[in-house]
Amino acid sequence: MISIQRISIILTATIVLSACNKSFLEVEPQGKLTEVQALQDPGAAEKLVGGVYSTLYFGGFGNTTVGFLMVMATDVASDDSDKGSTPSDFPPAGEIDNFTVNPNNFILNNLWSGHYAAIGRANRAIDILNQSTFDESVKNRLIGEVRFLRGLYYFNMVRLFGGVPKLIRVPDPSEGNSDEFQTRATKEDIYAVIIEDLQFAADNLPLKGVSSLGRADKGAAESYLAKVYLYQKNYQKAFDLSLSVINSGKYRLVDDYNFIFREKPVNGIGGINNSESIFEVQTGINVGENAVSPLFSNGQGARGRGGWNDLGFGFNSPSSDLVNAYEAGDTRRNATIIFITPTLPANSPGTVLWDGFRIPSKDSVENERYSYKAYHSALAESPQISNNKDTKPKNIRLMRYAEVLLIHAEAAANLGNGNATTMLNMVRSRANLPASTGTIENIWKERRVELAMEQDRFFDLVRQGRAATVLGPKGFKAGKNELYPIPQVQIDLSGNRLTQNPGY
Repeated sequence: MISIQRISIILTATIVLSACNKSFLEVEPQGKLTEVQALQDPGAAEKLVGGVYSTLYFGGFGNTTVGFLMVMATDVASDDSDKGSTPSDFPPAGEIDNFTVNPNNFILNNLWSGHYAAIGRANRAIDILNQSTFDESVKNRLIGEVRFLRGLYYFNMVRLFGGVPKLIRVPDPSEGNSDEFQTRATKEDIYAVIIEDLQFAADNLPLKGVSSLGRADKGAAESYLAKVYLYQKNYQKAFDLSLSVINSGKYRLVDDYNFIFREKPVNGIGGINNSESIFEVQTGINVGENAVSPLFSNGQGARGRGGWNDLGFGFNSPSSDLVNAYEAGDTRRNATIIFITPTLPANSPGTVLWDGFRIPSKDSVENERYSYKAYHSALAESPQISNNKDTKPKNIRLMRYAEVLLIHAEAAANLGNGNATTMLNMVRSRANLPASTGTIENIWKERRVELAMEQDRFFDLVRQGRAATVLGPKGFKAGKNELYPIPQVQIDLSGNRLTQNPGY
């Protein structure tokens, strides 16, 4: 097994050296595609936009936008999971788990660098597309896709770090070191960028079924915009936008929760890009070169002891607190968590997964629990790319229809609208649970178990104002841990113009 510490050193060195050599404002040329071609040829412009989508896979080992490192910064920080693996393995994740994180944390610096590299690529594409001479509707659709991605990345950044540098244009070489690009905008300014980007996308993208598979569409833009407004406590906007997605008729809940995160549908139910999928990261050798989020699946897979052929590194282990959050009979519990069977006689089957894979017993692995949502089957699904277990082609579900229903329910509850109960119970019914009342507390509980291990819980607790109460036993300190520290290497690169968050 490759040492995660070695991976950390390699990835940190790669990104830091890149930042030192060119600064995070600059972007490498995207293959052989020339700007002249993209200015005149819609086909070339499509490829240009494809280069922006490739930022969903940035960062080599660990992925530095929406993959494994984001899992560490969100799930592991929450009460849904613990770091997992051995206590000494991957100290940066341990710092996040117990809220002893500092500005030199490997995970945070790579998330910062990866997101700004992606934002820089998006800015370059927008600049070129704005100058293009082909059909205006095609141009606006392509710009809408890129601005959707930029809005998504800034949404991650503002939730992780608060106010961050506002980069929405390509700087002239002479101004790359100016204060405009090396100081922090306010959180409010960044949210304004996010809303403007997502609104442009919603206004210019087609409904689901028109765009190519994996591309952003109107439903994705409206869903994320509704979520952003929920964070802003603009409940009317969140209500209206989520209702627009619901009324589009383009989405429905998958009948069986167990099949949502599989690669292939079961009797026509579930699988990748299913009826519930609003936006998910496409992976696999047929999607494009290196279209895989390294370590997303293998990093969360069961780590074995001794000579047992393990499945992964064992990080992001579902917590006992999450186990206890499920009501009796909730079918999502066993679809979310792999429970490892205790020590049994030698002839016992142990834990047998949905594909027939057998984990002998608790003595054979490091953790008692693993994430089923991250599991990719080596027996019944596509093989990893280049026979590398770190490159398992696991699609990452970033936005599902169930979340839109819960966004609508929460907005409705805050507005005193009866839709809250209706939408809440649509989600509960699929989980084999009885009807409940659409109170804020019930909706928050439902969000937790419906979206568990999907990188949402930590941010939810912060926006709900409950993080200090819920996460206090893990070491969370109010007024500090709502945000992560600005990476020290980025402060240094800015000439100390980037200011640090309180408490770090």
